[in-house]
Amino acid sequence: FVVGLPDKVGRDTSAIIAAASSGRLGGLLVGGVDPADLVGSGDVLDALTRCFVVSLEIRRSAVTDLADVVLPVAAHQEKSGTFIDWEGRVRSFETALTSSAMSDHRVLDLLAGEMGEDLGVRTLEAVRTDMRALGPWTGDRAAVPAFEAVEVPLLDAGQAVLATWHHLLDSGSMQDGEPFLAGTAPKAQALLSAKTAASLGLADRDPVRVSVGSGAITVPLTITEMADHVIWLPTNSPGSAVRSTLGVDAGAVVSLTKGGAE
Repeated sequence: FVVGLPDKVGRDTSAIIAAASSGRLGGLLVGGVDPADLVGSGDVLDALTRCFVVSLEIRRSAVTDLADVVLPVAAHQEKSGTFIDWEGRVRSFETALTSSAMSDHRVLDLLAGEMGEDLGVRTLEAVRTDMRALGPWTGDRAAVPAFEAVEVPLLDAGQAVLATWHHLLDSGSMQDGEPFLAGTAPKAQALLSAKTAASLGLADRDPVRVSVGSGAITVPLTITEMADHVIWLPTNSPGSAVRSTLGVDAGAVVSLTKGGAE
């Protein structure tokens, strides 16, 4: 029974990876995480080799390849559960396909039991009863996080600020085994303003090389209306795996050259 939330702030993803790499964490329970979605995926994979890893997955992945124990869990079609939409509305669903795979809550309950803890989530009804008992939050809202304003980076010739986000259809692991769906995904391309492209001697459809350190991505260029001195790349599309290839994310300063020029 949880009597309250801990006062100490827990580790975020980066802190968990750092603690596993340094040996401060002896084990990790990883569920549905694709290292390619994280900045510095090589560091993530290295951390997984330095501790005992239990993976909860529905298919083979980079994590299962390194895990000490892999526990298959049911896909959402094979279990009952609840989604909460962007408006906070509860949308429950029931099992559509029968399989022998266990739902996540059952696997977590069994693992906790082996560790001498009772999560009280042995059955779906127990989970839903707990959630109904919690009800909506009626206390004070958490304070809005305060962040220091970031200085606008000073750019040298041939540099730009990286902007990036995912396409809805990209190289995500949920499209494994679906070549026809994946085939409808947008092709990877870079976006630049006309002014920035002209300053680099680039024309529409030219190949542009985006690099940081030893990592580089080369994709065709499309000139469009957007902020100057900014280049956009899809985060995880074929030919443009920003986080795993470049090791950076949106806001980083990157170098631009035409074609395959160094």
